[in-house]
Amino acid sequence: MTDAYRDSPPLTDEQLAVVEQPWDARVLVAAGAGAGKTHTLVRRLDALCGHEDPEQGLEAVEILVLTFSRAAARELRERISRHGERARRVRARTFDGWAYELLRQAHPDADWATVGFDERIATATRAIEVGALEIGDAVPPAHVVIDEVQDLLGGRRELVEALLDRYQDSCGFTLVGDAAQSVYGFQIDDLGERADETGRFFEWLRCSYPDDLVELHLTRNFRAATSEARVALALGPRLQQPGDPDEVGKLYEELRDLLLDPANGMGGLDDEFTLGGLRDLSDTCAILTRDNQQALVVSDLLHAHGIDHRLRRPLEERPVPYWVAELLRRTEANALTEERFRRLLADIPLPYEPDVTALWTVLRRAARGAGRGVLDLDGLRRAVAQGGFPDEAAEPETSDVVVSTVHRAKGLEFDRVIVLTPPALSELHKRYRNELDLHAEACALYVAMTRARQDLYHVAPPELPLFRRAGGRHRGRRYLGSWRSYDRYGIVAEPGDVSQDDPPGRATDAVATQAYLLNQVRPGQEVLLRRRHSLPMGEQESPPYALVHEGREIGEASQRFREELLQVQKVNRAWDPWWPDEIHGLRIDTLETVTGSTAVGANAGLGERGVWIVPRITGIGRYRRADNHEEQRA
Repeated sequence: MTDAYRDSPPLTDEQLAVVEQPWDARVLVAAGAGAGKTHTLVRRLDALCGHEDPEQGLEAVEILVLTFSRAAARELRERISRHGERARRVRARTFDGWAYELLRQAHPDADWATVGFDERIATATRAIEVGALEIGDAVPPAHVVIDEVQDLLGGRRELVEALLDRYQDSCGFTLVGDAAQSVYGFQIDDLGERADETGRFFEWLRCSYPDDLVELHLTRNFRAATSEARVALALGPRLQQPGDPDEVGKLYEELRDLLLDPANGMGGLDDEFTLGGLRDLSDTCAILTRDNQQALVVSDLLHAHGIDHRLRRPLEERPVPYWVAELLRRTEANALTEERFRRLLADIPLPYEPDVTALWTVLRRAARGAGRGVLDLDGLRRAVAQGGFPDEAAEPETSDVVVSTVHRAKGLEFDRVIVLTPPALSELHKRYRNELDLHAEACALYVAMTRARQDLYHVAPPELPLFRRAGGRHRGRRYLGSWRSYDRYGIVAEPGDVSQDDPPGRATDAVATQAYLLNQVRPGQEVLLRRRHSLPMGEQESPPYALVHEGREIGEASQRFREELLQVQKVNRAWDPWWPDEIHGLRIDTLETVTGSTAVGANAGLGERGVWIVPRITGIGRYRRADNHEEQRA
């Protein structure tokens, strides 16, 4: 086979076996960490699109590619753009992004922006079962490609099973995964239900396609370029089956011992040698944590030492980039030509160089305008309002240093990886007792250790404050407390904490505030929430809080934040809550485009489209007195 790729490495025999399967084949590929699966998938997509005989090849629109994260989808699209010969029009989408498009096709009058992730997935599953992909302009898939299939659990698993069931007589598939990297079981709270889900999709595949399921393997590792980066690879095959608890415990300890080789040790994250290395990076680095609490504290520590970095968001968070609001506000036209689009976008300050041609294509598709060769701005605004902004146009992650939980880093790779020292097996049993999923712990450690291309290090985790949840609920608002039930020292920021109902600065000068956000506010900068007065906004809310950046108000706390601050501060029914003067230590995560009342936007001087920029915050907010900046507590 002639290698049509310019600077792309030749295919191995294992990869070639995947690529050359016919379009209607049902293929399950077991691909270990760093086994070149993205490279293989790009070549597979090219082969699906490029056969000389139309009976043996497919159109790009007939191929459905689904991934778990926008980062994974973006990497696949970029690889296709750089190396693909014929698959350039194939779209890689997240499950949520594709579910939204499907629901918009099946139920165009519904407001899907207000529907939660799980409900969207469940509704999309029901829509598939009744033929939503067979009406209007929809195109049923002739081939489905899915990465990381070992993480198909619950609703996503049911979605894929419904899709393959519906088109079992006319649809091939290429499914890629590695059971050793199955780390998303924690999304199912009940350990019994979680155990039932383990391997369930693989069992369904083998039962559904007993005679024609083709199982292939990619075993060679291309990612780990050094012996330091290869330390964990040999244990991957042993993790692919849960096994008995004793065996899994031994695997966990073996992985931990390999990681904790003294040669891979670093000083603490506040050690000047370690900090100097992070400041002087010429490559990419990920600091991987076991959970969100560690990630928040590590990010806080790096900010305190001036280390530029990004804290990775959950996969389901999909903020719309701020430049979309600017684009919509900078013209009164209903549609833009490509030339005008390019000129407007060039005038908006961006921290990265966008692929304008790709943006033009995906925005036109999302806007669904009737005009040829133009971007329908009303349609684009509608897509934003309904939660349908395309994943392909999301803000890229540009920082060289990333702080992430292991789960959010899965599928990615970095030149250097620093793993927080995992607990000993005895400590895991002591800390989590009946809630311990030891196989998931071992898989997560394996995933963390196999993200590195060059260097793998370990570092002692920083000391954590005591995080609690309001009301003791599993998903209640996290706050800082102590062993005493009434202590409250701070609160953890979440998406949606800044009001999107009104433009920032509406009461003073919304236009000037938008300009200030655009030109002065950057991710990672510190902000605080300052109480306006002591009067609660309602029976179930705290008083109002202004979001302040370098002395200037740039937003206001949302109703949701006020309600959850009340839940945190009201220790019990008889307790009279007190309100912190200020909540400091918060950071700008990003600036995002939001939609609201067109009348409110017009009255604020922001044009007729009802779009504006709002800051999104992150971090651990600590209570402080306004008069002397001392810690504030009950």
